[in-house]
Amino acid sequence: MARVFKTPALIERMFPERRIFLRSDDDTRFIRLRSGSQFTVVLGVGTLVGWAFVATAVLVMQSLGAGSFRDQAARDLAMYQSRLNELAVERDSRTSEALAAQNRFNAAVTQISAMQTELLNAETRVHELEAGLESTQVKLSGAAQIRDDMHSELVALRQGTAPSAAIGGSDDTLDLMARALARTAAERDMIVADAQTALVRADEMALELRLMEEKNDRIFRQLEDAMTISVGPLNKMFKAVGLDSESIIGQIQRGYSGRGGPLTPLMLSTQGSVQSADVARANRILEQMDRMNLYRIATQKVPFAEPLQAPYRFTSGFGRRWGRMHEGADFAAAHGTRINTTADGVVTFAGWSSGYGMLVKVQHEFGFETRYAHLSKIRVKVGQRVSRGDRIGAMGNTGRSTGTHLHYEVRVGGKAVNPMNFIRAANDVL
Repeated sequence: MARVFKTPALIERMFPERRIFLRSDDDTRFIRLRSGSQFTVVLGVGTLVGWAFVATAVLVMQSLGAGSFRDQAARDLAMYQSRLNELAVERDSRTSEALAAQNRFNAAVTQISAMQTELLNAETRVHELEAGLESTQVKLSGAAQIRDDMHSELVALRQGTAPSAAIGGSDDTLDLMARALARTAAERDMIVADAQTALVRADEMALELRLMEEKNDRIFRQLEDAMTISVGPLNKMFKAVGLDSESIIGQIQRGYSGRGGPLTPLMLSTQGSVQSADVARANRILEQMDRMNLYRIATQKVPFAEPLQAPYRFTSGFGRRWGRMHEGADFAAAHGTRINTTADGVVTFAGWSSGYGMLVKVQHEFGFETRYAHLSKIRVKVGQRVSRGDRIGAMGNTGRSTGTHLHYEVRVGGKAVNPMNFIRAANDVL
């Protein structure tokens, strides 16, 4: 009971009862402020002030935290933009290197073709010289036999000239034989000189042929290295997105297998019908060139390219977002930015589609489909064939969208896959 009466007494000492008088001309009134009322007012004001202080502190802390978060986000954005710029520069560099390598490869193929023609001509000349040398040797052997026979006859005639009456006739015969021997000797000397010249020329041709073979070997090695460097990354690019490159190449071969034209006789080398090592080596390089060309055709039909050539900002990736599945990638750029198809195909849809807004669907080979959503304009029609890099529309903000951007999807057999896997794989190679 003592504690119950102690609290009002403490309040009365701290807040003694007060009276506020209000006077008018003809009346005086007062307001009585009891101790409890004063305590209640002070407690309420104190609570209000405390709440205001706490709320202000919370707001200040949130403001400081938000500022720090914005600064961090700005730094992350700057780093991301810098990385995108570096990737763009690296992509341009890789493209330039690929074009330069293609030009070098074309020049090497042209050079090999010219050198193969020159090699065949050299083989023909060597064969002709060998035939001429054999003919010269036969003629030289015949002339030597004639010379020996005539010399034998001359010796026999000299030994048989006894009667004086026959001397005049024998002298005429001897003169005739001497002139014939002189002509034969001159012809023999000419044939020997021609044979020596042919032998020297044959040695020169052999040296030229050896130098040409060394040059061909160097060119072959360069082409083989170029093929290894070119075909390997292409095969790796297809494997990076889970595609069987052998199956893809097989389908391309079946689709591009047309042949025709008049038949012409085969031209065999002078060395016989056995295929030389250089011809076999050249055929292997041609096979690799054909394989690389098939890869090039396949890359046009698989969505490896980027849908935008203009500068853009990557705003959202493939995966779950806000509890729902985001089945594509978002790229933000200026309103009206050109949208390109990422592979050869046929337009199967071009119009409005609920949350997609203005949408274009393109069906590609090997079961691929690409979708381009939220467009502001559509530049294609259903059934139209498009090639990689063709313009199909313009970037917009239609459908369920919070701002101007492109929503890009890649589907395989109707199932959405991450389109960035294709873009990353291509950026490492193309």
